[in-house]
Amino acid sequence: MQKYTDSTELQNNSSLTKRWIIYLVGIYILTLGISLAIRAGIGISPQSSLTRTMTVIFPQLSQGTFSFLLELLMLLGAYLVLPKDFKLKYFAGLIPALALSIFLDLNLLITSFIKIDLYYAKVMLLAVADAALAFGLYLMIQANLVLIPVDLFVNTLFKRTKMKWGNIKTIFDCSLLVVSACIGLIFLGEIKFIREGTIINAILVGQYIKLYTYLFKRAKDRKADEDPTLIKG
Repeated sequence: MQKYTDSTELQNNSSLTKRWIIYLVGIYILTLGISLAIRAGIGISPQSSLTRTMTVIFPQLSQGTFSFLLELLMLLGAYLVLPKDFKLKYFAGLIPALALSIFLDLNLLITSFIKIDLYYAKVMLLAVADAALAFGLYLMIQANLVLIPVDLFVNTLFKRTKMKWGNIKTIFDCSLLVVSACIGLIFLGEIKFIREGTIINAILVGQYIKLYTYLFKRAKDRKADEDPTLIKG
């Protein structure tokens, strides 16, 4: 019995390690997508537009730094919205948040050579960027580990308001856009990083995730058909 227990624990630890690897790989691909979208130069996601705008106002700090500061703010927000439901384990979300910040700065450095002038090329680069961003998100969802504070905050609002999750996410993203636009107008005299690409990003990312889900399911079903010992999920 002891041997069986040890074996089970080893398998569980191996599974958890694998999920963390998938999660971190997902974060890296996600930040690569964000970096490519920034290089496309025709608009980025609401969260990225806010942190990117802040780097223009305070160039001595990196976008990864502002991204992590935003995550800290969202963690505090989750506590303020539902303090009684707040758990210490939510602080674990700062681990992937820190990884995201580091990977974001790294990928912005790696992609700094990209300079595109032709508009159609910018649109194509944005489409590739959104594909990478969505695949990163898909891997993070599949890993099913801790929520980063931004997602935790949205979920906390969902619990508190009882509104549809999708509606809350839309309101949250629009709020970030408004804040980003206001900061840009106040400190820079113009709205930065919010353009047609922001809308394209909102549309494509969801569609890409649907595509990845479909392809993954097909591959899983095909593998189950080829191996009768596997049970279809």
